[in-house]
Amino acid sequence: QVQLVESGGGEVQAGGSLRLSCAASGSIFGANLMRWYRQGLGKQRELVATITIRGGTDYADSVKGRFTISRDNSKNTVYLQMNSLKPEDTAVYYCNARPMLGPQYGMDYWGKGTLVTVSS
Repeated sequence: QVQLVESGGGEVQAGGSLRLSCAASGSIFGANLMRWYRQGLGKQRELVATITIRGGTDYADSVKGRFTISRDNSKNTVYLQMNSLKPEDTAVYYCNARPMLGPQYGMDYWGKGTLVTVSS
């Protein structure tokens, strides 16, 4: 069982920055595909950013150039640096892990989410 705990959410004014963290346990972190999703009020959950085992990254068009996903395998932690925040970035942000090795291969695990509110 993989446990994920997000932190770093809060309220910020438009144009500001936040850094989200997601601490993982219960698996070989370096073997996890890690993703950040978000869900705004009344909206479907959407994929924001992905980082592969080898450190390759991918982003939703809406956040490209503003958000950066990174991972520190020594700390079992994935980060989401969010700059130039906009009111439309307001959402609950969820960390997702998908082990690519071992008995948990291919299963999706989720954190409980952290709320980001961007005021105009």
